[in-house]
Amino acid sequence: MEDASVVKRTMAFRFAQMTNVGGRESNQDALGSAQQDGLACFVVSDGVGGQAGGEIASSLVVNTIRNRFIQAPSADPNALRAHVEHATAEIGRGKAEQGQLQNMSATAAVVLLDPKKHCAVWAHMGDTRIYLFRNNKVSAMTKDHSLVQQFVDAGYCKPDQLRTHPLRGTLYAAIGAEGDTHPEVTELVVDIEDGDAFFICTDGFWEWIGEEEMEQSLSRAATVENWLADMCRIAEQHSAVSAKSRDNYTAFAIWMGDFKR
Repeated sequence: MEDASVVKRTMAFRFAQMTNVGGRESNQDALGSAQQDGLACFVVSDGVGGQAGGEIASSLVVNTIRNRFIQAPSADPNALRAHVEHATAEIGRGKAEQGQLQNMSATAAVVLLDPKKHCAVWAHMGDTRIYLFRNNKVSAMTKDHSLVQQFVDAGYCKPDQLRTHPLRGTLYAAIGAEGDTHPEVTELVVDIEDGDAFFICTDGFWEWIGEEEMEQSLSRAATVENWLADMCRIAEQHSAVSAKSRDNYTAFAIWMGDFKR
């Protein structure tokens, strides 16, 4: 008989979500979530390829990954990789069937949670980011598949230029784009602790709020809804004093377990 003293309790989680057109005429971001067999899936995508193409691409990514998760719920890295590759195939099929969509592609950021086993896996392509916070500090963050990130890695730019460089929106990898870059997937499941938090967002969000501001906001938030709303407020304040039009912005904020200060 299994020793009850070592059996983990199922970890509760709470989340909040939002999407906004920003200063654009249409919203080419998409997000979706699902819970199945005690597991959870969160997907955020930012479409590229014109108004219609971008909206279709991001919706295809979100719906494909979400539906595949519902059909075969798992928090396994190999399953997650297959979900993203299937989304790539779906966009390829759409481009082949509709000539006007030849330029469409999309970013992707996916988190799969297993609250019973206290673990998660995640994957991304493009510059839609996944942050993991532990003890109110950034513990892990995906690295953008962008030209400016390559400049930073090579020492030609400073990290803070990821938000300000004129080429910050130029990507070298996305779902449906040509190239040999594969989706980045966590090789192993990642252990999750009580009080951990995830933040999944498009570039229209993280471009206007720094990691330190995210941490400060998390440390004073009473609920996950408060945290997301406060980060929205900070980002909007920065955007309001800028001459640059703000892109669509979309996010999930997730609190894991007993969130204690």
